Amino acid sequence: MTTQTNPNKLKELLPASAIAEIEVWLAKYPPDRRRSAVMGALTIAQDHLNHLSTETMDAVADYLGIPRIAAYEVATFYSMYQLQPVGKHVINVCTNVSCMLRGSDQIVGHLQKKLGIGFKQTTQDGKFTLREVECLAACGGAPCCLIDKTYHENLTPEKVDQILAKLD
Repeated sequence: MTTQTNPNKLKELLPASAIAEIEVWLAKYPPDRRRSAVMGALTIAQDHLNHLSTETMDAVADYLGIPRIAAYEVATFYSMYQLQPVGKHVINVCTNVSCMLRGSDQIVGHLQKKLGIGFKQTTQDGKFTLREVECLAACGGAPCCLIDKTYHENLTPEKVDQILAKLD
């Protein structure tokens, strides 16, 4: 069984500005190493489309000229990629050892109560999605979370409330 590839599909899904961003990533690598741009390309696609659908991952792979499985492997391995629709703001809370020892359970409980959702859920208004992540590599600032692309460290319930209040 062969799969039909369509290197132009990504141009149908993304604005020209996003394609230009992907070209910047591609220019960083030799022409025979286009696979190296897959993380950058997937991130750009996700930023524009909210999440990575199978169609989007296929389009990224076809545009880069790599096997589709290579895009799936990256998108499913790293927790920063969203494979389902998410809210406007994605809250990733680390619950690994350092954060757990410094009170991530309290932060998680506070967020779940305040937002009325559990992990892998989105608020009714579509504003917040709450996710549990293994490690954000910020153990020195535990407990921590990543909201959209901003790290927040040394969290307390009061600090969480202040952070959420500033998000539109």
